[in-house]
Amino acid sequence: MSTSSIWRQIQRQNFTRLDALATFLELSSEQRSLLLEDRSDFPMNLPLRLAQKITKQTLDDPILRQFVPQIHEREIPADFTADPVGDLSSRRCPKLLHKYHGRALLLATSACAMHCRYCFRQNFPYESSSSDFSEELHAIKSDATIQEIILSGGDPLSLSNNSLQSLLTSLADIPHLRRVRFHTRFPIGIPERIDDELIELLSTHPQQIIFVLHINHPREIDPDVLRALNRIQRQGIPVLCQSVLLKGVNDDEETMLSLCEKLINAGILPYYLHLLDRVNGSAHFEVSKERGCQLISYLQNHLSGYGIPKLAQEIAGEPGKTIIYLHSLDSLQT
Repeated sequence: MSTSSIWRQIQRQNFTRLDALATFLELSSEQRSLLLEDRSDFPMNLPLRLAQKITKQTLDDPILRQFVPQIHEREIPADFTADPVGDLSSRRCPKLLHKYHGRALLLATSACAMHCRYCFRQNFPYESSSSDFSEELHAIKSDATIQEIILSGGDPLSLSNNSLQSLLTSLADIPHLRRVRFHTRFPIGIPERIDDELIELLSTHPQQIIFVLHINHPREIDPDVLRALNRIQRQGIPVLCQSVLLKGVNDDEETMLSLCEKLINAGILPYYLHLLDRVNGSAHFEVSKERGCQLISYLQNHLSGYGIPKLAQEIAGEPGKTIIYLHSLDSLQT
């Protein structure tokens, strides 16, 4: 069996039915009544590996909260929208978003290894009529200011190795491109995706490759995940991590310190700690700027500077991420 077939087979073990997961987690009838079964527009998708890390007989587990739809998703305050970060207004081509100078984001696929319940792109109208990137590649070639392409989606590692090879080969032929950045959560749920074929692709690509992971809680990290990521690091590829600050998941000092320590001990640099993007159905996850500043202050007192993520917020229409500085804590308290 090819390595591609192995991780595809593992992906088919994902939980996609709430009743099956509720039975696996030994949830009571009362707990099951708090789950949301009618999100056909954004259904549950949870890798078995992550489900096995969830504490049974409770809905308060930090991994469960991230991936299992609950009735709180029906609560939509007026300032929560379908497109909180302005993706649609920055859409240059069906699969190309261009918000910031010098870099653009290529929507490599709509598929993910898992469905995060706070995903800001859960309502995005992904292009499905075309399977190639000819229009997007032409736009990138025509704009010499673009030096970096971010492969996102969905999750770019949802693509097969053959599809990735074709895309990377096309990007390598664009002379003004210097960097290709992968934004991925795939290795956290299915580390087998980092297979021999993928490593070969990454190691031979002529442009600088950067991996940015998405990890919110230290329990998402285990020895298999770290071994897979180390294979990427051994190719000279920087590996960074961005997290989202989520109520009931990582909004306490102990959890954030443990996460950052696990990352830096593995040579993975914490990059951003994002405030929640106010997408419909995610209000129950929101944590205040003030609390975010308090957590960063705590990390500064316990970690070296390279181990502290930047507290950031994406504001539609701004020329880059807005960094929330610690000195703003005073103004937030007045």
